[in-house]
Amino acid sequence: MAGTLVIQPLPGIGDMVWHLPHLEAIARACPDGAVSVLTKRRSRAEELFAGSTFVRDVLWLERAQSGERPGRHDGPLGAWRLAADLRMHGFRTAWILHDSPRYALAARLAGIPERHGFGTGRQRRLLSDRRVLERADRHLPTVDKATRLLALHGLAVDPTPRFEPAAAASAGIAARHGHRPRPWIGLGVGSSETFKQWGVERFAALANRLAATVGGTVFALGGPAEAALVEAIGAAAGDTVVPAVGLPLGEAAALARACDAVVGNDTGLLNLSAATGVATVGLFGGSPPLTQYPNLIALQPPEGAVYRVDRMAAIEVEAVVSAVQACLSPDGSYAVGDG
Repeated sequence: MAGTLVIQPLPGIGDMVWHLPHLEAIARACPDGAVSVLTKRRSRAEELFAGSTFVRDVLWLERAQSGERPGRHDGPLGAWRLAADLRMHGFRTAWILHDSPRYALAARLAGIPERHGFGTGRQRRLLSDRRVLERADRHLPTVDKATRLLALHGLAVDPTPRFEPAAAASAGIAARHGHRPRPWIGLGVGSSETFKQWGVERFAALANRLAATVGGTVFALGGPAEAALVEAIGAAAGDTVVPAVGLPLGEAAALARACDAVVGNDTGLLNLSAATGVATVGLFGGSPPLTQYPNLIALQPPEGAVYRVDRMAAIEVEAVVSAVQACLSPDGSYAVGDG
């Protein structure tokens, strides 16, 4: 048997970005320096890890999200079907970065001899390694549990997620947009929930104010689902906005990294942008601010952010303009592609 599997079943892009340090730490401890990852399709992990040196391949966990039809790994027999799918890979080690006993059971049924996990509940008896978290740790955020688990195994983790876009993706962005004037400002306009959405009117107003104050180029980044939103922002802001819709994650990350600042709603794209190291301004009016990125400025409404309470409209355009200006070079010089 050979190979190491990491099971990270949380579905979002941001969830996977948060676990980048853990995946890298586990991979560094592997003889071949790489792991396989089992996760859900909404993580878009196959795009995130295209060309990765520490993720060998991505396997799909077929479990339904809200409103979806049940998947192959759902239901009473789902763990057995997952075990059958894993058995053919011949993994020796599985790291389960989740509390559920389902994944530990599947790993055991698949014949994976070394099984590491949080072990804060019923999962504990299905693990092969007794270095597990205290039961009192079960209320910690999943990413903090992962950090503690790896520490129990002597694996040091820098909790700041970092993502380096592939050189080919960065070269493609430079070839496509290198003629555009600097500074480049990226707008992450998508959101998974309405209470995280700043809105067309405010993004358009921001684009116009940035054009008037700092000039340069404003990119509106979003997935295919945000095409209409980006079009509406462009219609309201005129030719101020360059649409960048439906890019693979690697290219979206490369464009974000090439920007001089990125502004966005609390989404996976915001996390990915911040992980590249670019100066980032996050808008938090319906969710708690991110704190793991030293290069991220978190803007909240005056009364603060409360999860699932929509206060996005209370974040003023001028406050965002000021935050972006604070990110930019005071002498007007930029690293690449100066206009």
